[in-house]
Amino acid sequence: MAGEVSVLTQVAVVLLLPRLLCLDLNGLSGLYFLAMNNASLLHRPTRRGSGQRTLLAILAAILLVAGGIIIFDNTRATAETSNTITYLDQANWTTLYPPNAGYYPNGGIVGNITDRLLYQDPETLELYPWIATDLPEINADATEYTFHLRPGVTYSDGSPLDAANVAKNFDLYGLGDKSRKLSVSSQISGYSHSEVIDPLTVKFYFHSPAPGFLQSTSAINSGLYSNATLDRSLDEFGPGNALAISGSGPYVITGETIRKQTVLTAREDYNWAPPVLAKQGKADIAQITVIATPESAVRVGAIVAGQADIIRTVDAPMEQHLLAKGIDIVSASTRGTNNGFHLRFRHPLLADIRVRQAITLGINRDEILTTLFSPSYHRADGAVAHNAPGFVDLRAQHPEWFAYDPDRANQLLDQAGWRRGEDGIRVKDGQRLSLQVSYATVMPRSRDVITKAKEHLSRIGVEINPYSGDNTAQTVASSDITKIQISHSVFGRAELDAMKSQFSADNVNKILNGLPDGTVGDQQLEDLLQQIASSAQTADRMAASAAAQQRLLAEAYFIPLFEEPQVYAVAPKISGFTTEPVGRPNFYLLHKQEG
Repeated sequence: MAGEVSVLTQVAVVLLLPRLLCLDLNGLSGLYFLAMNNASLLHRPTRRGSGQRTLLAILAAILLVAGGIIIFDNTRATAETSNTITYLDQANWTTLYPPNAGYYPNGGIVGNITDRLLYQDPETLELYPWIATDLPEINADATEYTFHLRPGVTYSDGSPLDAANVAKNFDLYGLGDKSRKLSVSSQISGYSHSEVIDPLTVKFYFHSPAPGFLQSTSAINSGLYSNATLDRSLDEFGPGNALAISGSGPYVITGETIRKQTVLTAREDYNWAPPVLAKQGKADIAQITVIATPESAVRVGAIVAGQADIIRTVDAPMEQHLLAKGIDIVSASTRGTNNGFHLRFRHPLLADIRVRQAITLGINRDEILTTLFSPSYHRADGAVAHNAPGFVDLRAQHPEWFAYDPDRANQLLDQAGWRRGEDGIRVKDGQRLSLQVSYATVMPRSRDVITKAKEHLSRIGVEINPYSGDNTAQTVASSDITKIQISHSVFGRAELDAMKSQFSADNVNKILNGLPDGTVGDQQLEDLLQQIASSAQTADRMAASAAAQQRLLAEAYFIPLFEEPQVYAVAPKISGFTTEPVGRPNFYLLHKQEG
């Protein structure tokens, strides 16, 4: 054993020291598995053995020297502990306010401590009762919704979940509260007010047809909280306040290490799961420890070494290595708008459609997909995923919108009056064709995607640079067209309203069609998006969605790259791992094999 460890240490040192000062995290992941392969030559165990823990310690030590990265303590209990699970997320949650739970680390917590009025099947997308006793009564123009509630449901603070409380939830999510910096949910449009009919019946009213509200009541963004929790400010939903957050879900927060770790404990009295599920009552797993682990190599190393049970965000190159170790890969669709570049056409540099078309033609999307990603990532054939509601196969209709054609891109830029400068970047009227691009720290390989696109676009004389700063800085700058001209983003929601939520001037406004002065650049697009949200008839909504998808690509406002999944690695002893419809983890159905 000692001789083997000595040899392994030498292997690690020889492999890693020459690159110590220039390692990237993907490289570390690869080198970790290279070390693992060397271990196999020594006839060491291939899964979960003590030898692998030794290798993890070697890797962790090197990571610590290279950059002071947090590592796992091998002296503590491992993931083998009975009836508990260690879940490693790519980042820590930033807020537990449900309308802001779209950020996946937020949603991973909110989704497991709250219940919703309705439950949406993650495969069929069918809606079923949950806290509601049945699907709601809806008037003819979808402006009034009446829900009847299950009796006996309580929050973790002991308070009742009744009609008055549900009304308070949706009054906040539908109207927001600027005084407490609490925003309106992007999934709720045209909300007017609520009415408590009786202790277990609540009615919601809308200014205009709101057909998307039905599905929104099943989403994490509409997770139900106790009255005391709803009285909090945005800051009081943030890190450091987790233990004061009270939901009615199967888990309750019982521990928090700020920005590092959150502990969820199963509620003993939980007995109101969606009736459609075979599983009822208390969750099988007694405790979930959620640890923020930004380093890909550490997440991967931990699950291979048996120190983690589930990890979120597996880099594409690592998938096959994990499968070879007997670890399952779960690729969960996000079922919304595709991962892509959003061109903010109201910026002077992007106002000319020929420039936007040139950028579209100048990016080799097939190369990005094949060199950076795995078969878990499907190519984008339209503005939304192929399994999203309202999908239109725009690639089949307009293959030119997805082509890589740098020659045509150069022609368009020449026609638009942009000439190459001495450094190869095009110039017009003394201004360089240089654009800032936002990246998302929790999106798969966002920096790498932008780097590839930068390489491609430099060939046609267009310069793009990633906007500097962490996730918070990116978020703050995202609404400033002078700071970010291209946004790299995705939006997950299993409803036609996903288009409106992502692109409308009064929602996420990702292409900044609407500016702070109240003006809208493309009124035709905005009208289509509003029709998706406000048409009472499904056929009219589908038609508006199809037209909006067409316009986004015809005007080169959006460059879809690929359908983004959430990729998880799940240890062999874990069963029952599922996600909600857009890929956030559902811990309620988990089971852990003993031994």
